[in-house]
Order: sequence, then C-alpha cells, then structure tokens
Amino acid sequence: MSETTQNKNQDQDQNQGRNQGHSQDQIGSEGGGGREGGREVRRVVHVAVYDTYADWETGHTTAHLTQRGYEVRTVGFAAGRPVTTMGGIRIQPDLALADLRPEDSALLVLTGASLWDTGDELAPFAAKAEEFLAAGVPVAAICGATAGLARAGVLDNRAHTSGASFYLGGQPGYAGAAHYVEADAVTDGDLITAGPTEPVAFAREVFARLGTYAPDVLDAWYRLFHDSDASAYPVLMAAAEAGDA
Repeated sequence: MSETTQNKNQDQDQNQGRNQGHSQDQIGSEGGGGREGGREVRRVVHVAVYDTYADWETGHTTAHLTQRGYEVRTVGFAAGRPVTTMGGIRIQPDLALADLRPEDSALLVLTGASLWDTGDELAPFAAKAEEFLAAGVPVAAICGATAGLARAGVLDNRAHTSGASFYLGGQPGYAGAAHYVEADAVTDGDLITAGPTEPVAFAREVFARLGTYAPDVLDAWYRLFHDSDASAYPVLMAAAEAGDA
C-alpha cells in the first residue's frame, strides 16, 4: 500500500481534478439549488452508514456540503437502528435503505468499512448504487466501498481508482482492471471513486460534480485542506464574503 500511495503522490499534480467523460459545463444539475430548467433541484445528500463505517473518510465532504446548503441524511439497513462506526461513534440512521429513491437524492455516498472486506453483508448498498447510477444520480465511493462496487460489476466499464489496483484485482467477479486509474480520486460521469488515504481529494471530486464551488474556489479549497497552502486562504475568504464559499 505504501508504494502505491507514493506513486499517487508523485502523480498528484497531473491527476488532480481528473474527470473522465464529464465537463465543467455539465456539473451541478442536482446541486445548484432553487429551480433549474423549470424544475426543482434536489439538495439532499444521502450517506450510507453501517457497522465499522470509516467515519473520517466523509468528514470533509459532509461538513462542507452542509455549509453550502445541502441536507445530509444517513441511510442504514433500518431507520432508527443504531450502527457503530470504526471510531466507536453510534449513529442512528434517518432512513432505511429500502426506502431510499434516487429521485429524492442529489448524491449517494458509500464509505469504507471493515464489513466490505469480510463478506457480502453490505451488498445491498452496492445494489442501491447501481440503481442510482442507472437513474443518472451520482454515487461517490471511497476505500472498501470500491471493493463492493467491484464485486457488483459496477466498475467493469467505468474509469475508477481505489487503495491499490491489486486490492480490486482480488475481488471476485471484478473485470474492470483495464479501467483502473492511478490517481488520488477519479470521476467518470456519475461515479466518483477514491482510496482510503484521499478523503480530501474525494471531497474535491464531489464538490466538482455537484458544482458546489466555482473552479478557482475549489482549487483554493483543495490547496488549503490538502496541501496546507496558506496562499489559498485569502481566496477562500474573499469567496466567503461574496457568498461563494
């Protein structure tokens, strides 16, 4: 894993913001707010939660989406039945997975969990991701969730990344090796993937897909939170004063 991470760091500049088959002009139809094209735009993001959920992997994503006006709702096997994260935090899901509909959501987030690597208990969440993608609603998967998508065949014909190519290569039924990309995070149409060491790049791709920030503001956001680049701070402050961050 350390060798793969080193390769990703070396290629970070050329891979940053990599987006397969998706242009800036297309982003944000689900995330713009208000009305767009005569229809109401969805502002709810759904985050899947289950036991052993890697709670640090979505922190940047959910915190900043909330600040930008999104409602974040948690989805579990059963509404009201608490799950315990890898960090020992108990979460009571807002919604049962069976009741989640793509048309009610702007994005489905699948985070890593030990359970992705111990069997197919979380397979229904991968199936829900397939349903979202078929409906044209974005899905963002990080860490072990990419393995679940690999086993479900979701990655077979889409550009994607993960913690390491051999990690996905060991997943039963995976046939997407030709589409694996050595990058911090990858967007291919409505699918976003990232490895376990890249929660900031993961958030960056989500924000780009939903049109959360203007490109220059997003660049500054990433430089500040990923690189601790102090020169990005004035850009974000100016954007905040203008209501753009």
